Amino acid sequence: MTRLVGGSAGGRRLRTPAGAATRPTTDRVREALFSSLESSLGGLGGLRVLDLYAGSGALGLEALSRGAAALTAVEHDRRTARLVEANARDVGLGPVEVVARPVDRVLATAPRAAYDLVLADPPYDVTEAEVSRVLALLVEHGWVAPDATVVLERSARSPEPAWPTGLEPERRRAYGETALWYVRATSLVEPVEPAEPAPDPREDDR
Repeated sequence: MTRLVGGSAGGRRLRTPAGAATRPTTDRVREALFSSLESSLGGLGGLRVLDLYAGSGALGLEALSRGAAALTAVEHDRRTARLVEANARDVGLGPVEVVARPVDRVLATAPRAAYDLVLADPPYDVTEAEVSRVLALLVEHGWVAPDATVVLERSARSPEPAWPTGLEPERRRAYGETALWYVRATSLVEPVEPAEPAPDPREDDR
């Protein structure tokens, strides 16, 4: 069973993907994660949150329950993505935008607005190279606001990720088989400007 740990919807149960190869963050780890964030950030009130590899949406919905202003959840599996929407409705939390596309493809585009908190929980079989690429895309395309916090969940046995310029690790905390990396966006890299749309060749015929 997965449930929200704290905040306005604390104790509410969440649906989880049946038979899917997901690895939900345990209640213990989520409680430690959000206690640390609330302490370091002075609370989550008003923050824009990006939840990558969202699964059931537990991490992002926990942030909303604790006062975050808006959530974008990215989950490549369409059936699981619909589950995030259902969970948000069930527990009465929002607004939630769910994007059913691969994480790297989403981050390769420019967002409408930057995020204050990024929660990334890639499956443990995602390679270190893939994780490094995702982290780099966050910076290169302007997904992280100045001084934004990024929390990366990995196996405690995984090596330290290769941090791109613009992301500085602050601390690592391990809980059994799980390690959490807390990272700060330093804004040393200018985001890539979105490309101008190509002109419509039909315009010349009008």
